[in-house]
Amino acid sequence: MAEKIKPWYTQNSTRWAHFRSVPFKRLWVLMAGVFLLFSVVGPFFDLIETNGEMPYLVVLTIAVTSGINAVLWLLVLAKLSRLFFIGLIVLEFLNTPLNAFLSKWMIGAFHLQAVPSQTGTRFAATSTMCAVLVSYILFVIYIRREGLETFRMANELALAHGIQKTLVPPVTLRSACFEVYGISCPSDKVGGDLVDALFLSNGDAVAYVADIAGHGLQAGILMGMLKTAARTALLEAGEREPQRTLPVLLDRLNTVLPEVKESHMYATFAGFRLGADGTVFYALAASPPLLQWHASGSTMTNIEKEQFPLGLLPVSSFDGYTLETLPGDLLVVATDGILEAANKGGEEFGVERLKGIIPANAGDALPALAAKILAAANAFGSQFDDQTLLLVRRL
Repeated sequence: MAEKIKPWYTQNSTRWAHFRSVPFKRLWVLMAGVFLLFSVVGPFFDLIETNGEMPYLVVLTIAVTSGINAVLWLLVLAKLSRLFFIGLIVLEFLNTPLNAFLSKWMIGAFHLQAVPSQTGTRFAATSTMCAVLVSYILFVIYIRREGLETFRMANELALAHGIQKTLVPPVTLRSACFEVYGISCPSDKVGGDLVDALFLSNGDAVAYVADIAGHGLQAGILMGMLKTAARTALLEAGEREPQRTLPVLLDRLNTVLPEVKESHMYATFAGFRLGADGTVFYALAASPPLLQWHASGSTMTNIEKEQFPLGLLPVSSFDGYTLETLPGDLLVVATDGILEAANKGGEEFGVERLKGIIPANAGDALPALAAKILAAANAFGSQFDDQTLLLVRRL
């Protein structure tokens, strides 16, 4: 769905995300700089209202209250609940009366005298220059520290992107009866989609797509774990009954994943066991529809099965099914990143548009067909999630 415009007071997920993630031990430098920068309100007020004759203690008091007020705004925007906005707004109305009260009280309590105009003006100008200069130095220190941190994180993301390319390269596999092609295009440098294909010991092949909920580094790590677990579970699958290969794989993944992930994360799955004799067995776990193009009749079939995703609930068992294919038939699995690509009006690319691309291009080489599908989805709307395709053709 298209992203709706939120009110200004709720637009903080991205605008203030950096400050929310910075610990106080690094944020204090910025707060000190903000304090000093806004403390110049004190000497500025002295110059405007009294031409530099305000007692020094009163000037410093106004400077301190102004600096604290600015820091409170930064804290609320960066760290605290938006409910504190109410208190800050009230404080803004009380600021001037509070400063006036403090000034009057200090003059009476400490018997403060007016400062000569020339001397006070020099003090106001000098203190303003010093506050601005020191605040500038603190801002530079903060930017430099955060720049180094950002550079470090960029290096780590680049490394993770390299690992991603190693774990999820374009997949090509060809057996006596099938050819397989898979490709994944992450929305971030690190994605959570996985496409994989491998031969079993008896000559059959397994091809599958898994989609980790979310994207980014966290989803990428879980994706790597899932690929390792899947390949390990399939080591002895060549000797197992073909129709039980994928259900057993899903059962094992659903048992292992909850122990290595956060509670809200899960994975969808669509997979095939492709027999050397042309048989096909498949299994789905909360996956988008599987599309089958029938070459003999030039028709399209949607295949959907209701099943829980992996790693979310302790499901007792998963089911597998037989799929009849003929030479020239094409099986297509696309993840949500393709189907949910949305235009500016909020309309999604959807299954029907995907189905409209396949008939005219069913005879193309699988990489060319994948490229056309991805190009159509990206031309229709922006990519918000990882886009992954698995194509299987019966030879």
